[in-house]
Amino acid sequence: MISLVRGGAPGYHGPMAAVWQWREETAQELWQVAREQLAAARLLALPTETFYALAAHPFQEEALGRLFTVKGRTPDKPVLLLVSSPDMVASVAQVVPDSAYDLMAKFWPGPLTLILPARPGLSLKLTGGTGGVGLRQPRQEVTCRLIAALGFPVTGTSANRSGEAPFTRAGGVAQEFGNDLVLVLDAGPCPGGLPSTIVDVSVSPPRLVRAGAVAIPDIRKIVPELVLKR
Repeated sequence: MISLVRGGAPGYHGPMAAVWQWREETAQELWQVAREQLAAARLLALPTETFYALAAHPFQEEALGRLFTVKGRTPDKPVLLLVSSPDMVASVAQVVPDSAYDLMAKFWPGPLTLILPARPGLSLKLTGGTGGVGLRQPRQEVTCRLIAALGFPVTGTSANRSGEAPFTRAGGVAQEFGNDLVLVLDAGPCPGGLPSTIVDVSVSPPRLVRAGAVAIPDIRKIVPELVLKR
């Protein structure tokens, strides 16, 4: 693994993952390192507009298996994906309803996860066998730029062991996960707060799956027919 901290700070060795401190001048190097490590089925941690997320290559079963093992996640729970923009949605979603486009236009980038019909062949580890895939464009410019440079989405499940609180700082992620991660991107602390709101737009009318950072009344301004979770 990479055992250094970018930006001139001393390297982390032993039980801690490598922390890459964000600097604009090393952006192209970061894109390349991230691409190589994800292609090798390794895991990264990236900041989002709420908490740190564990990033794996979504089209590699080995990487997804490693993600579930590291997180201690049961196989029936789907894993959402982070995209760099709405333009990337069609790479993993079979259909994008008008309601989804309307919600993206209003709330992306931001803490709103949309469940859309998954493309055939997408891993069951991503869909949880539901036929749908959760997608979000994070309100974190560096992470969106990295995903855009990769050219494909990455997983965005929160950086925590299942049942534990997620992390808002790179150092906490590195210490918790150690050598299970190859790199933690430090672009400053995440804001924390409520997790993303999840809306299923693969059904009609759209259905609220989880209340969160985007308020339900605000969503209903765009999708008045929203059905609350029963």
